[in-house]
Amino acid sequence: MGKIINTALFNTVKDLILASRQHVAISVNAEMSMLYWKIGKVIRQEILKDERAEYGKQIVSTLSRQLEVEYGKSFSEKNVRRMIQFAEIFTDEQIVVSLKRQLSWAHILAILPISDPIKREFYIQMCIHEKWSVRTFRERIQSMLYERTAISKKPEDVIISDLQLLKSEQKLNPDLVFKDPYFLDFLGLKDAYSEKDLEASIIVELQRFIIEMGTDFAFMARQKRITIDHRDYFIDLLFYHRRLKCLVVVDLKMGEFEAGFKGQMELYLRFLEKYEKIEGENDPIGLILCSGKSSEHIELMQLGQSNIRVADYLTALPSQQVLQEKLHKAVEIARHKMEQRDFTYTKTGLPKD
Repeated sequence: MGKIINTALFNTVKDLILASRQHVAISVNAEMSMLYWKIGKVIRQEILKDERAEYGKQIVSTLSRQLEVEYGKSFSEKNVRRMIQFAEIFTDEQIVVSLKRQLSWAHILAILPISDPIKREFYIQMCIHEKWSVRTFRERIQSMLYERTAISKKPEDVIISDLQLLKSEQKLNPDLVFKDPYFLDFLGLKDAYSEKDLEASIIVELQRFIIEMGTDFAFMARQKRITIDHRDYFIDLLFYHRRLKCLVVVDLKMGEFEAGFKGQMELYLRFLEKYEKIEGENDPIGLILCSGKSSEHIELMQLGQSNIRVADYLTALPSQQVLQEKLHKAVEIARHKMEQRDFTYTKTGLPKD
């Protein structure tokens, strides 16, 4: 009995120590980030006193050498320049105070190269919201998550508004959640595979599939049977999204999107809305994953009004350059179409929806 009590006591004390160490580590990291911002601010102000670029370089180089000798590699010239960049990007001390409580210095380093302030804010808020590790954060940026979300195709004022709602009220717009395309290269599928192969591979790699989908997705069922007028239908994959508070149907399709897919998905969604939705939940959302799609089909069928989303999936990734060109072009085309539509509605006086 004494041994059992001692073990329990040891574990309790151990948990207290670990929790304390974690708290200390977080506090130290936060203070370190604040220190680096203050250093960057002071150096930046000193450099700005003189407009000569060479003078500024000399200050940074000389100071960093002295600091590195005294305090170690954390103050190398490269890192000191990062501190200056940190102060240049985030000029408001109150923003830094808030930021240091939620992101580590390693997280902050990952966002410094992002020049677009809206894109940078997207990654900051999503990282805070989904509690990404530094590794996951870097992977999300590398995979161009922002350009793959529906929100990136919206006007800037809409993006800013949605990010502010997420930041201040924890309200999550589905446009921040769903992507296009989805990267399923981890499934290891070859050129010839069926929808059943795709589904089976996803179940085997379910954890990685959910990581790609988003951390708030919870798996509920595979091939969920629903019966309508004595006929059985089978939903490929059924998920629940915790923060959107709704069921999410994922329908897997080979080849390009076809018009008939909409009717099938609408049937699933209406059934779930009638028989599966519980009090407090929002209407279910459908995601049709295809290996190709026609943007004009999607636009003409007004799928967004049916709570249906369509996205490509890639089982093999193109080069980073090709991917960047493709996604940047998609964002430009979508925003151009939206600007044209807004101009037309403004000119004619017709309602947008």
